[in-house]
Amino acid sequence: MLLQPLWSFILGHSSVLMSPFFPIFFSLSVYLSFCLPFLLLDVLSCRWALVRRYKLQPQSSISWDSVRNCLALTLYNHLVFIFPLTVMNWYLRPVHLPAEAPTLPHLLAQVLVCLLLFDFQSFTWHLLHHKVPWLYRHFHKVHHTYTSTSALTTEYSGAWETLSLGFFAAANPLLLRCHPLTELAFFVVNIWLSVEDHCGYDLPWATHRLVPLGLYGGSRHHDLHHLKNKCNYAPYFTHWDRLAGTLCTQD
Repeated sequence: MLLQPLWSFILGHSSVLMSPFFPIFFSLSVYLSFCLPFLLLDVLSCRWALVRRYKLQPQSSISWDSVRNCLALTLYNHLVFIFPLTVMNWYLRPVHLPAEAPTLPHLLAQVLVCLLLFDFQSFTWHLLHHKVPWLYRHFHKVHHTYTSTSALTTEYSGAWETLSLGFFAAANPLLLRCHPLTELAFFVVNIWLSVEDHCGYDLPWATHRLVPLGLYGGSRHHDLHHLKNKCNYAPYFTHWDRLAGTLCTQD
């Protein structure tokens, strides 16, 4: 079993994994770690044309005020709303850590299914919050404060949006009865894809360039959503927007 050594190492630190502080620490540290390389690109793009050529909106530049605002709202949502809920979940649902790791094919298959489920849930939620003016005005409009996306705008949203999408992400591994290692892998992949969606760069190694046939939208897909506001509601894949007639592939 290829994953058993990794899982055995994690079991050796089970007290950390079972701590009520672990979910929020894990979420924040993974998110900020993924944002950091793109923040570095933002700094370099102001001085280096080679970097700026990959920027989706080359005329835009990130400000330190926006960085502070995004970080402040992210930390506020995590500490005030997400942390109490994770503590309650830790109390009501004790963590169970099996001795054996999942097989690699099983882990990959379940991560993909979790992503597909999350993509559908987010598409439906997102479309609804754009089509119903009251929902957009009171809940989703915060996320559209910035029409030019950057990594830290990924989690620039109100409490309702943060908790709703967080609920979808947490519920899917439970529905599929995923192994804890699979659950961790899904969270890491989901956070990475969300950050990449908002990074503001169309890099040669971006996920949408690796997935064939235009099945995956990626950063260009989501940047057009922030620019136009009436298309590309699915976060990752393109099939729901194709079916709904809301797919946009160019400026």
